[in-house]
Amino acid sequence: MQTKDALRVAVLGCGSVGSQVVRLLTEQADDLAMRAGVPLELVGVAVRRLDAPREVDVPGHLLTTDATALVTSGVDLVVEVIGGIEPARSLILAALESGASVVTANKALLAEDGATLFEAAEKAGRDLYYEAAVAGAIPIIRPLRESLVGDTVTRVLGIVNGTTNYILDKMDGSGAGFADALGEAQELGYAEADPTADVEGFDAAAKAAILASLAFHTRVTAADVHREGISDVTAADVRSAADMGAVVKLLAICELRDGPEGQAVSARVHPAMIPRSHPLASVREAYNAVFVESQAAGRLMFYGPGAGGAPTASAVLGDLVTIARHHRAGTRGAGESAYTARPVLPMGETLTRYHVAIDVEDRAGVLALVATAFAEHGVSIQTVRQEGRGADAQLVVVSHRATDAQLAATVAHLQQMDIVREVTSVMRVEGETE
Repeated sequence: MQTKDALRVAVLGCGSVGSQVVRLLTEQADDLAMRAGVPLELVGVAVRRLDAPREVDVPGHLLTTDATALVTSGVDLVVEVIGGIEPARSLILAALESGASVVTANKALLAEDGATLFEAAEKAGRDLYYEAAVAGAIPIIRPLRESLVGDTVTRVLGIVNGTTNYILDKMDGSGAGFADALGEAQELGYAEADPTADVEGFDAAAKAAILASLAFHTRVTAADVHREGISDVTAADVRSAADMGAVVKLLAICELRDGPEGQAVSARVHPAMIPRSHPLASVREAYNAVFVESQAAGRLMFYGPGAGGAPTASAVLGDLVTIARHHRAGTRGAGESAYTARPVLPMGETLTRYHVAIDVEDRAGVLALVATAFAEHGVSIQTVRQEGRGADAQLVVVSHRATDAQLAATVAHLQQMDIVREVTSVMRVEGETE
């Protein structure tokens, strides 16, 4: 039976996150009611199978396999934690059209078709909140959406995938190769049996699209984000980073850049070497962190657990309480802000720095020939050092900023030179390194 004046809450999905949302709604019902100013009454949980094992006990009368009927039954708030594109998109749209506000953790859907959801929320006069879609429990969506809305954000740099950060951290700490570090991550439950979405950067790219959209008031989709994963990162790459006082991290990088017709948005995900002195270099194991740079506030860093049922549910409940307060006051929160409509700069036009390791013949004049190859393609050299002698001779070059096309032409040139045995490593560099 519905409590008087309570807001009716429906939860879609009862996996690791959904089950924790149900638990917190139940265990903290009195506190949540006091914080929201109105009771939050769980009236239904949509699941795929009624008899599936669950992390928490859900009363049978709350379970249903008819998610559409649940979201259109007159509920006030809908929590979507089933993930994927469909049926999540149709269910969220149905909920909004039926007068419910929505909290979602669905990064993939927001990054692919957020515009449709925001337009539906605006038309319905309802809230659409999604703090849990990026970096789990870390509050980053609301600071970008509200706290920093009076400032000009110029750059967002983040570690937003715990699986890849765990793998790279183990490679750095133990000297393990990628395959061994991935295997350990899978044994400990940090990586899925099929880790493609994580290790190939799809998960991070979706989050980068959301962050860039918020930071720069421009619609950015996952398709706009340049994506490279970590499966090609070798133990030698990690050792080379260590030699120059750096670590390798999979970074989501969103920034304003000068484009052909004014300011443009650059959004990319790729492994990069960053100096150990950078705050993100100290982010260990499966933790996440987001580094924000803005004109007035300066540099801000947000750090914490980026995944997991309870941490992510914490972000969901925070959104639920906020929306409940709006509902009680007869107001709604901020909607989509895409007024700048800046173009997204293609990766081919984005300047980055590179670390290039080259196995070379150990003889006089090699350095000059290599430097000439870089110069011929417009890539200036910041630092260069020689390692080893004889058959082990290697040059390690760190460039100033160049485009992918310039670097690719340089590498192709190097590979054709008699003095070059092999170009063994090419990786981007962020921040000032030794």
